[in-house]
Amino acid sequence: MAPADLATPIVAACLGLGYLLGSIPFGLILTKFAGLGDVRAIGSGNIGATNVLRTGRKGLAAATLVGDALKGTAAVLITARFGEAATLAAGLGAFLGHLFPVWLGFKGGKGVATFIGVLLGLAPLAVLAFAAVWLGLAFALRYSSLAALAASAVTPAVLWAMGRPSAALLFLVLGLLLWWKHAPNIRRLLDGTEGRIGQKG
Repeated sequence: MAPADLATPIVAACLGLGYLLGSIPFGLILTKFAGLGDVRAIGSGNIGATNVLRTGRKGLAAATLVGDALKGTAAVLITARFGEAATLAAGLGAFLGHLFPVWLGFKGGKGVATFIGVLLGLAPLAVLAFAAVWLGLAFALRYSSLAALAASAVTPAVLWAMGRPSAALLFLVLGLLLWWKHAPNIRRLLDGTEGRIGQKG
């Protein structure tokens, strides 16, 4: 087969690989191994690092954040040899896997850490812009969700300015999904009931 004939199945395979990596539920696995039960039974019911932090175990929350991020980075780096289309597909797959893991009835996390991990694999310098926005708002207002929403919103523009239009389009899609998954957080932010960083329960 010619290289062009192989392109579509390779991209599809990279999408699938990314999904499998992204669907690993680190928050659920780590809290269960730590004897804390099912993290979905506390706080927001989410499997991500912010909800793990509500257990009071900062180390577990940090490990969850790293794991959820690195599975996105790994998906991109593993597929890098196959070209940009393959890496973009792998990044999309990892993000979808985190949001909709087949192992958990397609009920996963909200995607912030995996968003960052995919961004780190595709455009490491753009992570600095994301981090600046996230950290600034998180420290000032202590709303993880608001910080993530704002940081994800600026990411496509940053990538476009860096001359990465395909990546910018991918992160526009990821950002829209991230905002959709944060709809309950947005409602709580608007009515003043959103939990703050470090708050238990």
